[in-house]
Amino acid sequence: MGISNHELHNEFPQFGELIDELRKNDPTFQHHFRQYAELDQEIEGLERRDAPIGDDQLHQMKQQRLQLKDDLYKALVKKSNGAA
Repeated sequence: MGISNHELHNEFPQFGELIDELRKNDPTFQHHFRQYAELDQEIEGLERRDAPIGDDQLHQMKQQRLQLKDDLYKALVKKSNGAA
């Protein structure tokens, strides 16, 4: 199985500039972005090293990453539509 790049700019290239803006100016977005990036790096590292981790634990980590990505996407859509 290949290792995918889940960096947020790759996941949502249409929001590249907005991601950068919110990382600088929105503390909540910044916090979620940091959590997402750290978790993504941890998962990628485990996959690259084929580290001994249980499937259930890896699945939970991926589910958490997905939830964070969903939250970030909702914030991006909301901001791109001009909502406060």
